[in-house]
Amino acid sequence: TGGAKGIGRHYSMALAAEGARVMIADIADGSAVAKEIAARHSAENVASATFDVSDEAQVKALVAQTAERFGQIDILVNNAALYATLAPRNFDQWDADVWDKVMAINVRGPYLMVRHVSPHMMARKSGKIINIASGAAYKGIPRMLPYVTSKGAMLAFTRSLSRELGAHGIAVNSLSPGYILSDTGLANTTHVEEERVAVRNSRAFKRDGYPEDLTGALVFLCSDDSNFVTGQSLVVDGGSVNN
Repeated sequence: TGGAKGIGRHYSMALAAEGARVMIADIADGSAVAKEIAARHSAENVASATFDVSDEAQVKALVAQTAERFGQIDILVNNAALYATLAPRNFDQWDADVWDKVMAINVRGPYLMVRHVSPHMMARKSGKIINIASGAAYKGIPRMLPYVTSKGAMLAFTRSLSRELGAHGIAVNSLSPGYILSDTGLANTTHVEEERVAVRNSRAFKRDGYPEDLTGALVFLCSDDSNFVTGQSLVVDGGSVNN
């Protein structure tokens, strides 16, 4: 989900490069990414669909479309989230409707995806679910309270869900990126101004993070190399700590 632009585009490209058949599902149009993947690999290995991850009817339709297109669903990457368009503000300045929208996309969305994808995995007694959390949930980044709260929820969601789906041979893990300079993130200069320098200085590796820094970890969590790993969160943030 959220595979049409930003970090999600890089996830889509990386999985396709490893031989995965990829459904790019996003509220944005992913056809351009699908065409790029088709040109590099095979048109048989990619499709795209536009949908709203917080709408259960649209989620059900997407899952049915994906199963019909590819015959099975082995991997779910819960990447769609509301972040880049959120302007940082103090904790008491978040309107309730904005709070609810963040939770609908960032928390309800992954739940709906799991609810409707997991039966396909359970029938095959295998599968990989990767929830995209955030290093922000560990550090408690200020002025982004609903986003950080939603990503903390993803960590708990992962741990609890792994206990339920383990009996069905399904691995459930989280990938927790640090602050990453993606094209969508750079488009919001407020985030860049408030976070970039401070985060870079907090890292063991004194450099910016880019989407390419995340794809190896994602591929690992999607592959057979992580078959005995579940309920975990892999943090990829250059060794960042609170200053």
